[in-house]
Amino acid sequence: MVAAQEHPSRPLAVAAAALPLITLVACFVIGGLFFELDADMLVLALLVAASVAGIQAVRRGANWMDIQRSTGEKLAAVLPVILILLTIGMLIGTWVVSGTIPALISAGIQLLSPRFFVLSAFLVTAVMSLCTGTSWGSAGTLGVALMGAAAAVHAPIAATAGAVISGAYLGDKMSPLSDSTNICAIGAGADLYAHIRNMLYTAVPSSLVALLVYSTLGRRAAEATGVVPESAQTLLTEMDRVFSLGLWTLLPLVVVLAGIALKVSPALALAASSLVAMVLGGALQGFGVQSVLTSAVRGFDSAMVADLGLDAASLSEPFVQLLDRGGLYSMASTLVLILAAFLLAAGMDVSGALDRLLEALLGTVRSTFGLIAATMAAGTTMISLTSHGGVTALIVGGMFQKAYRQRDLAPVNLSRSLEDSVTIVEPLLPWTVSGIFMSTTLGVPTLELLPWAVFCYGGPVFSLLWAAGFDRTGVGLERLEP
Repeated sequence: MVAAQEHPSRPLAVAAAALPLITLVACFVIGGLFFELDADMLVLALLVAASVAGIQAVRRGANWMDIQRSTGEKLAAVLPVILILLTIGMLIGTWVVSGTIPALISAGIQLLSPRFFVLSAFLVTAVMSLCTGTSWGSAGTLGVALMGAAAAVHAPIAATAGAVISGAYLGDKMSPLSDSTNICAIGAGADLYAHIRNMLYTAVPSSLVALLVYSTLGRRAAEATGVVPESAQTLLTEMDRVFSLGLWTLLPLVVVLAGIALKVSPALALAASSLVAMVLGGALQGFGVQSVLTSAVRGFDSAMVADLGLDAASLSEPFVQLLDRGGLYSMASTLVLILAAFLLAAGMDVSGALDRLLEALLGTVRSTFGLIAATMAAGTTMISLTSHGGVTALIVGGMFQKAYRQRDLAPVNLSRSLEDSVTIVEPLLPWTVSGIFMSTTLGVPTLELLPWAVFCYGGPVFSLLWAAGFDRTGVGLERLEP
């Protein structure tokens, strides 16, 4: 009704502009109290908040076509990254069937040095997360094995747990296979590989500090056995039984690296690598054509070992948990979340709520440090309330993109700020989903392992240090290209 509409030119009050986000947080809280906070609940919460934003937009003179147009523009802007997400799903499934991921995991496990247990825990989980793109998978499989071994050889338990989490999130953050890495790039409108390169500014010094801390801890005494933990050895044996782990299994990885070096479109490079992996899976690993094709679409399934004359029931749970993954369909829930988040962002954009919130958030910002600090504060606050990094990265990234452009800062600075305030901070918050998962899985309370999760709090520290000196030195951040 026209009489009920607000005047389009009248600025929204800050409380009214924040109403969709307040609704989103309320849905998360209510959903967490009465229901399981799963992906379905997250999508519903986003759609409810998007409805509130849409009503606000209509009241201010917009219509559904305006919201659709804004949503379409946002989707079009990130289409290349969405294609990368889909090809990554295909890549993971085919890399398992080709033996590429099993070969990389086996190499990572064998790096374990009992004489430097805590340091080895950090390095091995980092390698596994980098190769698989999942921090939870690394902590829930190899991390559990490492915790059992730590107890057996009297290594410091809390320090080992902190090292496992640090390594898991280092690899996850730097892996192009990670959904959180891709979503942070999407949220900031940044190129995926440029985003990963820019994260070296904070990942490298944080890793060096972690290496220094862990190298002084967990030194094995005379009781060091010099062998890989039994549970990890079991995983190695199973991989050798199922896959042929020759050097040729690294060919799909070589294809990706060559594509990056030649500056081929990432989606095309990943797709080419997947095709090579499918050929290897069928011709050299011995999987049937249907299994190879299914691995690309639905992901690897341990039942496929029947093609090799093996019984899937004989495989251990860690083996199944680590390798049953990937496929195009594995990215479907992520794409739905992206669409729902963009509907919310479009409604707030059309109504003017985004601009109003940015005006309030940035009203006191007078420097690059202030902008980075405001971004990280918004990211940490929202992840602590929602426990979902993807939603947080998409919403906070959408809110701050314009501010970074106005300061002539490249989108990779925003995506890095999102990683350093969302991805690696969440496991340090005891009430978040990641915090609960890591604490429960590793058997160590969050507050006990927190001092030893060096990489996770090193990222925010170095991110702010680079920002603090950038206006004087011009180092640590990247300018927007003409």
